[in-house]
Amino acid sequence: MSNLVLFQLRKSTVALSAISKLNKTHIEIQFNFKYLVGQLSQRLQSTSSQVVVRENTKREQKRVVPPNYRHIYPEFLPDPNMEFRNSVREKLERTDMINRRSRIEIPEFYVGSILAVTSSDEHAVGKTTKFVGICIKREFCGLRANFTLRNVVDNLGVEIKYEMYDPRLQRVQVLRLEKRLDSELLYLRDADPEFSTFPFDMDAEFLNEGAPVPVNPLKVNLRPPPWYARWERLQPKGAIIPELRGRRKEKSEKWLEKFSEPWEKYDLMKQYRKTIPEEEQDSIYSDIYSELHQMEIASKKLKRKKAFVKPKKTG
Repeated sequence: MSNLVLFQLRKSTVALSAISKLNKTHIEIQFNFKYLVGQLSQRLQSTSSQVVVRENTKREQKRVVPPNYRHIYPEFLPDPNMEFRNSVREKLERTDMINRRSRIEIPEFYVGSILAVTSSDEHAVGKTTKFVGICIKREFCGLRANFTLRNVVDNLGVEIKYEMYDPRLQRVQVLRLEKRLDSELLYLRDADPEFSTFPFDMDAEFLNEGAPVPVNPLKVNLRPPPWYARWERLQPKGAIIPELRGRRKEKSEKWLEKFSEPWEKYDLMKQYRKTIPEEEQDSIYSDIYSELHQMEIASKKLKRKKAFVKPKKTG
């Protein structure tokens, strides 16, 4: 009987020790599981907070981007024609444009502004040439963006087309910042030379910081035909077209009756296809806003230094 009692006691102690071990392991597993759940919840909360912060920063950037960027930097917007769209190429072009702008200052200018452009020329004396003229046209987007300057030199009209991001450009200076009534000033080819004549030693005119860009309401008198284009059909706002006579007047009146489309201004889909939606514009400019803003601050500092005149000692 004593052996049986001892045997049963040993069995009970072994069972109790096994049960205690199982309880310990169960407690450890529960503790580890709770610890892992806590860690995962903390990580999920941190990632969610990071995502929320990023979304908020993007929204703030979109709000911070000035609305006039689409007029100051129109070349950063892609071509509205979907046949020529490629998102990868557009992003690569924008990075190249920012890198080029970090090496040379390309100031704000519009059609009608007077510019002085210095470019490298291996055939010129000193390997550089400078041309001063009025901007009569801006076209294309991305790295293909260009502008055309016009000036009358020795009673001869001279026009030079510059690619905005050409590495041969050394300096682009705005001598007079202003706008005109039309988006193109090609009718200056058929106007008097005085409207396209500017001296090469013209001094730069500075606008007050924060002042709006002035619009020049000048209207140019066109010479009698023949002209570069049918201005009587295009009806530019900044040109005074002389009265036509004879057969040409009859032709222009018939053409206006036949091809005039007064309903175009109500065609919303046509306007939509010719422009980039504002949401896409905001997303594009929010990606490059920080770099452009830093460049603007640096250019403003340089303008303040140039505009500052040191006082002279008297007496």
